[in-house]
Amino acid sequence: MDTKKNPWLMLSLVFLSFSLNNHLSHGADTISAISANQSLSGDQTLVSAGGSFVLGFFKPGNSSNYYIGMWYSLSKVSTQTIVWVANRDKPVSDKSSSVLRISDDNLVLFNESQIPVWSTNLTSNTSSSPVEAVLRDDGNLVVRDGSNSSKYLWQSFDYPTDTWLPGGKIAFKKITNENQRVFSWKNEEDPAPGLFNLQPEADTIIYIILWNRSIQYWTSGPWDGKIFSLIPELNSNYICNFSYVNNTNESYFTYSVYDPSIISRFVMDVSGQIKQLTWLNNTNMWNMFWSQPKTQCEVYDFCGAFGSCNPNSLPFCSCLKGFVPKSQNEWNLLDYSGGCMRITTLQCKNTNVTNRLEDRFLPMPSMALPVQPQSVGVGNAAECESTCLNNCSCTAYAYESNNCSFWVGDLLNLKQLSGDDHNGRTLNLKLAASEFSSKKNNKGILVGAVAGSVAAVLLGLFVVVILRRRNRAVGTGKTVEGPLVAFGYRDLQNATKNFSDKLGGGGFGSVFKGTLSDSTFIAVKKLESISQGEKQFRTEVSTIGTIQHVNLVRLRGFCSEGARKLLVYDYMPNGSLESHLFHEKFLDWKTRYQIAIGTARGLTYLHEKCRECIIHCDIKPENILLDAYLCPKVADFGLAKLVGREFSRVLTTMRGTRGYLAPEWISGVAITAKADVYSYGMMLFEFVSGRRNSEPSADGKTGFFPTRAASLLAEGGDVLSLLDPRLEGNADAEEITRVCKVACWCVQDDETNRPTMGQVVQILEGVLDVNPAPIPRSLQVFADNQEHIVFFTESSSSQSSQARSNASATSSQSKSGVSSTSSKS
Repeated sequence: MDTKKNPWLMLSLVFLSFSLNNHLSHGADTISAISANQSLSGDQTLVSAGGSFVLGFFKPGNSSNYYIGMWYSLSKVSTQTIVWVANRDKPVSDKSSSVLRISDDNLVLFNESQIPVWSTNLTSNTSSSPVEAVLRDDGNLVVRDGSNSSKYLWQSFDYPTDTWLPGGKIAFKKITNENQRVFSWKNEEDPAPGLFNLQPEADTIIYIILWNRSIQYWTSGPWDGKIFSLIPELNSNYICNFSYVNNTNESYFTYSVYDPSIISRFVMDVSGQIKQLTWLNNTNMWNMFWSQPKTQCEVYDFCGAFGSCNPNSLPFCSCLKGFVPKSQNEWNLLDYSGGCMRITTLQCKNTNVTNRLEDRFLPMPSMALPVQPQSVGVGNAAECESTCLNNCSCTAYAYESNNCSFWVGDLLNLKQLSGDDHNGRTLNLKLAASEFSSKKNNKGILVGAVAGSVAAVLLGLFVVVILRRRNRAVGTGKTVEGPLVAFGYRDLQNATKNFSDKLGGGGFGSVFKGTLSDSTFIAVKKLESISQGEKQFRTEVSTIGTIQHVNLVRLRGFCSEGARKLLVYDYMPNGSLESHLFHEKFLDWKTRYQIAIGTARGLTYLHEKCRECIIHCDIKPENILLDAYLCPKVADFGLAKLVGREFSRVLTTMRGTRGYLAPEWISGVAITAKADVYSYGMMLFEFVSGRRNSEPSADGKTGFFPTRAASLLAEGGDVLSLLDPRLEGNADAEEITRVCKVACWCVQDDETNRPTMGQVVQILEGVLDVNPAPIPRSLQVFADNQEHIVFFTESSSSQSSQARSNASATSSQSKSGVSSTSSKS
């Protein structure tokens, strides 16, 4: 069409062009400071000088509310990640007419009605110069004196929301006697302060998490200058350096990141867990590096009143029978704090109904009982039940060992335990008679059926929402049993391109690289020789899935379709330790030493921190994987029970494994965690030499390396002569000595003379010192029988038994060496 002949069309195009240009320029409008002459509104953003952080209006999720918040620049983190919110409990509805500006020497947010909803609340400014607000490149929003850029009148680091950034602090203000807290969001669409907060314990150096600002359910333990006693894994030089500051005004804990290229943050999550997350550029996603408490159900009252937390189901929360969520919308947003409400009112609570059947009790076995019980002196279980039944305020009772307890009002902090958990108790829940099917009460059956149908529909809708949400997160698969995802075999076949990219293999099976639909990389292990049935397999896998530690590979999910059994793990981009120690890749000594400590921490967690001790049974460099930052992750833990009785045969046939087997494997005695200690010790020798113990030395020196190292240590020789030649002597001699000492103690023939993995960590960290260990007889056997270096044969079994006898004869010497450990604090 000729626009010259149609002036109205020409005018319309001009107007459209003007509108588009105006919109584009407005969306790209960035400012460097907020001052008397410059405010922030609409799509404008305040950007830090180096472009790391952005401040502006944002909407969380599907919310219709706007907030002033700070996030990482999308050039740094491709997913908008909010780290600070100004008006977290006072949103605005229109960002175009709301404005953030300087007013009376304060930074103030005015809503669409020009009413102030948030302010820095500075009482006075002694300087006559105008103030301005700038965003620093560390994520600290500051209001400063315009004439003195180093004079901060206010800073956001003093008022964190849910995120603790490097350089920020969690403080106790001595002048005002107040704690500087980090509060969780209420839910993913509402940044208002939630129920959970992290804060210091008064003027001490203990950090705690509180529920509703009152109930403590997790503590860090005291800070000893290096670590918090109950979270030793945070004493890691892989990423962060932590420090404690105490001055006249405040005491606080802060941290920095060693490598500026690493993006890491701590978050007080809506789950009630404090989490450390690290951004991975290769996967474009946040990786959970560390979290406490370890399991979701350790969070106090996570599921609200009459809600039960089950660590072996997803979602973790469910309403008790006869109850439904008070707010389904909140539950859909993973905010369970509102809890559940009754479907049918109890008889004694409903005075308008006559001739109604008596309320009844539903036994609920294997429960962790609610908090705040009341004790009643009764003679038997029937009297206990009658006492609760006749008290309209009583909602449940429990009777055990002649003790009667009942609960009044809401039931809080309920947990469903596994059937084999000896801490489980039977809770008897009071319900309306209509909640029970009964031939004597057809009306009750009808009411119960209707109520059950309503609950089923609500629960079904809820499950659909959660599954969709979860599937968006993992890309494929469906949720089952705790935090794990049950993948279909075809899904994993597609993700791995028909298992074409093999990463490695071993006695448990082969491992393949895969990619989910959301571009997340995964490692898929096809298990072999699985002797367990379906139910037992799922139980064991579910247990493995609940185990999370910074030095353990995280299990994402599994596949179980007939004989096809597969496990899905986080992908480790730097492969195994074996490829770095023995092949073309190269690790300097500092990195090797940190990997040794991290591996020991992971094993300590398996041995000492899990509900039941988990013996790995196959510690070797191939099973130590390295993430993007060369942080070690122990792999394949818990798989010994999956393989079952065939595991011993698998071990003795796996290439590269036999040189790490403890002598007790051959003698046939029961295997304990000390078998892992032995394997770890043999691996430590390889950290020093840079080659397998069974291989000849590159420099032509003869002899079995562990034996040579133990002998040199006993003689007080030069430990640097043991070092991997590729390191060219660039290593700390004290650390080498420490590693060799630990290794020699770990490979003692008598397992009672070996240290625990917890002691190993303390020795390597320099907290404990230890005497040189006696040279184990088994190492001498290795040296004398070079043809049997990699395997104890049947003929050498008797020699191992004799070595045990010799070790027993010298046990007083050995034990004196271990017991002489002393604290260096």
